[in-house]
Amino acid sequence: MTLDSLNSVDSVDEILPMASDSAPTDEDNSVNEIAMPAARPRENAMLVLQRGAEAGRRWPLDRAHPITIGRGEECEIHLPDRQVSRAHARIAWNGEAYALEDLDSKNGTHVNGAEVQSTSIPLNDGDEIQIALRFKLAFVDAGATAPLTLDTENQGLRLDKDTRQVWINGVLADPPLSLHQYRLLEVLWDSGGGVVTRDQIIEAVWPEASSEGVSEQAIDALVRRLRERIEEVDMEFRYIITVRGHGFRLENR
Repeated sequence: MTLDSLNSVDSVDEILPMASDSAPTDEDNSVNEIAMPAARPRENAMLVLQRGAEAGRRWPLDRAHPITIGRGEECEIHLPDRQVSRAHARIAWNGEAYALEDLDSKNGTHVNGAEVQSTSIPLNDGDEIQIALRFKLAFVDAGATAPLTLDTENQGLRLDKDTRQVWINGVLADPPLSLHQYRLLEVLWDSGGGVVTRDQIIEAVWPEASSEGVSEQAIDALVRRLRERIEEVDMEFRYIITVRGHGFRLENR
C-alpha cells in the first residue's frame, strides 16, 4: 500500500464519523421528537366574584394591562354600588407577581381580612379580596394543569333590587319577604357590612313614621322575623349580627 493510499484511508476514517453526526437517520429524528414534547400553554390568572349580584363572574388578568376595580363605568371590573369608590383598587403585574393597590378608596380594600394600606401587596393563589366590605373577589393564579374549582355562585345572600327578590345560597325566598322585611334587609345590605343604627332602620323601613312612633320592641321583632325567614334556608350561618348599643349589621358568606 502506497503512502497516498494510507492517507486516503485516514481521511475517509475521519470523514465517516462526521457524516454520521451531521446526518441523523429518520429513526433518530423520531426519537428526538418524542423526547421533546411541545410546551403546553398556561391559563391566565383571574378574579372570581364571590359576593354580589353577579357572583361567579370571572375576569382574566393580563400582565401587560393593569385592571381597575370601582364604581365608575370606565373600570374593567365595574361594581355599581355606592359603598365602592369610583376608582377603588387596581391590580397590575409587577414583574414577579400580580399586586393589589388601594386607590385611596373611601371604604377600604382588604386581602384575607387585612386592610391594604398605601403600598401594593402581591397576591397569592386563593387570596380573598374585599372591596368596601361589600364585594368579595377570589384571586386564582395561573396554572396549566390546575382546574378552577371555586364554587361560589350559590353561597350567601343575594338581592335583586329591581324585582326585590332575595336568594339564600341560590334558593329564592318563597314566599317573598314582606315589604318591611325586605326594606330591613336592603338597608343592611347597602351598609356594606357596617353598623346600621335603629334610627336608620326606622327611616328606611318606616319612612312615614317618626322615630318616636316605632318602639325598640318593634325593631327587634322585625329583625327576629327576618332571621327566621333566612334560617328557613340556611341555619348554619348567622347573617344579621346585633351590635349592642349601636344597632345591627349584615355579615354575608
